[in-house]
Amino acid sequence: MKTILPPRRTLSLLVVLALPLAACSQPAPPAENAPAVAGEPLATRAVMIGTEGPSLPACSSISRVKAGGTDVYWAPGETRAVKAKLAGGANVSLCEAAENDAWFGVVFAAPGTDPDMCGVGKSVRDAREYQGPCRWGWIRGGTVQLGG
Repeated sequence: MKTILPPRRTLSLLVVLALPLAACSQPAPPAENAPAVAGEPLATRAVMIGTEGPSLPACSSISRVKAGGTDVYWAPGETRAVKAKLAGGANVSLCEAAENDAWFGVVFAAPGTDPDMCGVGKSVRDAREYQGPCRWGWIRGGTVQLGG
C-alpha cells in the first residue's frame, strides 16, 4: 500500500531537502574582498612562450623586479594564493602580457640556478605553454623595470 503525503507536508519536505543545495549554489565573494592567503589557487594558467612568432625569442625581454620585490601568482588576476616571491633586482623573462599589461607572464630561474637554462632566449616554432625546467608565473604590471 502506497502512502501519499498531504500537499502541505510534501512542500515542507521539498523545502527542507532544497536548502542544502541552495547553500552550495551561492557565488563566491568577490576577489577584492578576499584576503591574500597562501594555499591552493582558484585558477591556474600557464605562461605562453613564442607568442611573437618563430623569428623572435620565445620571451620578449629580460626585466628586473623593482625594489621591494613582488609576488608571483598562478594566473593573471589571481591574488589569493602566492606561488613564489621574487626579491627586488631579480631577473625575469617577460613572455606574455594579459589584461592590458596589468599582468605579465614570466619565466625565472630558481635562486643559484643559471638563467640561460630556461631556454626562453631562443625562438620556438609555435606558441606553447612553458613547461620548464625553470619556474613560471604571473606578476602584476608595474612591478618590473622593463628591459632590465
